[in-house]
Amino acid sequence: MKPPRRVDDENVLPAPDPAQVQVIRTYGPGRFVISEREWREPVLVTPVGSVGWGVTRAEQVAVANLGFLREGEAPAELLVLGCGARAVFIPPPLRAELKAFGLALEVVDTGSACRIYNVLVSEGRRVAAALIPL
Repeated sequence: MKPPRRVDDENVLPAPDPAQVQVIRTYGPGRFVISEREWREPVLVTPVGSVGWGVTRAEQVAVANLGFLREGEAPAELLVLGCGARAVFIPPPLRAELKAFGLALEVVDTGSACRIYNVLVSEGRRVAAALIPL
């Protein structure tokens, strides 16, 4: 996989075929392009769909605002949390709650979350991304 290239202060990411799954095509300050749709808000992304997410800080993450990720025939098993410019500490009780909910958690900056999600979705993994814009 080629590393992302810089284009007008945005990162263009290599991705699987957007006709088959939801992929993160670009990200930049305050925005994402997921498959063919632009988002200017936090967003939850799965291989089959994306929805706006009412979380603006990683400290607001809770099982109650992640229900979308466990819906459908093949619910996500791994959540890649993109915290913005840098990763933040997620307390062990929240990690345990997410694990009991069926989600393993990877916490990284938003750019890394976009790249990790695309790689894992291209491998057919049951992954989701919870993205807070840069």
